[in-house]
Amino acid sequence: MHALRTVLVGLAAAVVLMPAVPAHGVERGVEATPVTKAQRRLNVLGCDAGRADGTVDTHTRAATTRFQSRIGIRQSGTLDRRTRIRLSAEDAPRCDQRPVPRHSGTGRRIVVSQQQNWVWLVGPRGSVVAQGGMVDNTRVLHRGSHATGSYCGRAGRIHRNQDYSGRLWLDDFVRFAPCGIGFHRIPLYKSNGHQIHPDWILGTDLAQSHGCLRLSRELADRVWSFTTRRTPVRVV
Repeated sequence: MHALRTVLVGLAAAVVLMPAVPAHGVERGVEATPVTKAQRRLNVLGCDAGRADGTVDTHTRAATTRFQSRIGIRQSGTLDRRTRIRLSAEDAPRCDQRPVPRHSGTGRRIVVSQQQNWVWLVGPRGSVVAQGGMVDNTRVLHRGSHATGSYCGRAGRIHRNQDYSGRLWLDDFVRFAPCGIGFHRIPLYKSNGHQIHPDWILGTDLAQSHGCLRLSRELADRVWSFTTRRTPVRVV
């Protein structure tokens, strides 16, 4: 079992699975500009902007997008005025702790928000067991009710699956919709074992899958353990 970070969500403890966040301070020798201050604030809020070095790179854009999705505004990935105002507010919410969407069912289930690019594992009494960002493809996976299991004569769970090209590993693959849609870890190149994109892309639409839901290694592992029996999946 991979190491997990435990955080407090409301009054209940829940596991939040996000990439490790670097030091929150501005890098030594770097001038404190509006961008470095925003990067530092994003890191404090668990949005993972990477190094607070004043450079608005893809890492910072991803963090900004995660924050925008968390507060429900347009996900531009830019530090516009509205985003900066919300970011500096004392009650700005964390990116890595999110309430389960309303009208997403009841009981033990997995909830997927395509708008937030987020996944929740919910226990039988409504407590959040784990949560984290994902990458999907809304043109392939549509909203609705699904369930883990075997579809189209294909296995429901494959520890070391591979893509159609045969060049990528899709570890901890859990199928939940016909015919080939499932949860899995960010694909790994067979040639070198590296991920096709970094964890900090998760929780954004800066990448697009072929239809499945890409997860961090830790969250994919939790989904694998959570779905040893048929589990409802609600896509909202």
